[in-house]
Amino acid sequence: MTIEFIWQLPTSGDGRYAAPGITRRGERNAGSPSPLQAGVSDPRGARPPFNYFDYLHQIARAADLSGFDGIQIRHDTQGDESWIVAGYLARSTRHLKLIAEFDAAWGSAVYAAKNAVSFQRFTGGRFAWQIGHGGDAAARRRQGDAAPDADILPRIDEFITVARGVQSTSPFSFKGKFFEVQDGGFKGPLANHPVNSIYLTGESPEALALSARQANVHVFDAAPATDLQPSIDSLQAQARHLGRTVAAGLRIDVLARETFEEALRDARRYRSGAGLPDDAPFEDDAAAFWPGFAQAQTGAHGALVGSYEQVSAALQAYAQAGVSSFVLAAIPHFEEAYRIGEHVLPRVRAALSAQLQAA
Repeated sequence: MTIEFIWQLPTSGDGRYAAPGITRRGERNAGSPSPLQAGVSDPRGARPPFNYFDYLHQIARAADLSGFDGIQIRHDTQGDESWIVAGYLARSTRHLKLIAEFDAAWGSAVYAAKNAVSFQRFTGGRFAWQIGHGGDAAARRRQGDAAPDADILPRIDEFITVARGVQSTSPFSFKGKFFEVQDGGFKGPLANHPVNSIYLTGESPEALALSARQANVHVFDAAPATDLQPSIDSLQAQARHLGRTVAAGLRIDVLARETFEEALRDARRYRSGAGLPDDAPFEDDAAAFWPGFAQAQTGAHGALVGSYEQVSAALQAYAQAGVSSFVLAAIPHFEEAYRIGEHVLPRVRAALSAQLQAA
């Protein structure tokens, strides 16, 4: 089983050590206070000649240099557009898969497919989609999407069908509830390119059934490995029934340090700074899953907290349960990309390689 490790980019802002409040590192809006001490002027003026994209570039380069396989560019309604960020970072990374998260309400499936082909052409096939559900009905309406809940998954289904169809077939025709194409399909330089991988999410039986039909990777919300096992088994059984293979993914945060005590101290410091209760689920000095640890900021439903060895062992347990795509993050994303890439990923890869050779 091939394992991939993806690092998430914080498109709407990041935190700092002991200061978990969201800030756009490297950028300051007009009128905001200078980061320098009182009485010290900033020769760069009120708005320095750089912005948050420069910081995202640093995170991507850190992920590339420290051994991650890709970056997931989070869709956030208050953050920069994931497709634009992917284009900005593509030329400055050499090996990373670029996973742009967006909603199927993004627009025309044909236009999205055309964009994807162009991304595939200039990245050498490194572009991928993660198609989200758009939040609850109120959140979708704020973005101009009036689709009812019952239409979200069927719309994603049609979106993928049309996007793949025009990329791989000409002429291509389709008529559904949400999309219609008559004798479409790409020709010339846009034809015959690898179709981008598709990551889907969701915990409901309907979401798993959709992924069994359409996804390359289904990304589960963070939960203990034993809790995820039945859903992973169901997903893969449904995919096999359709003659397909769908990888199981996991979106989880990680807080790893030299020792368990150091990790727990930093975890508690983060929770205190964020105004969150110290509800650490630890009874001894063993790493554990912490539900909702930084969910408000990173979107992950939980985190692994422990020493490098403990967090590595926990990730190995997820791999043994069937997870082969890990979407990881930690605050601050730049510094932690190096830490996890240098101290955790090599341990996990070495252990899984040894298990494979012994099998």
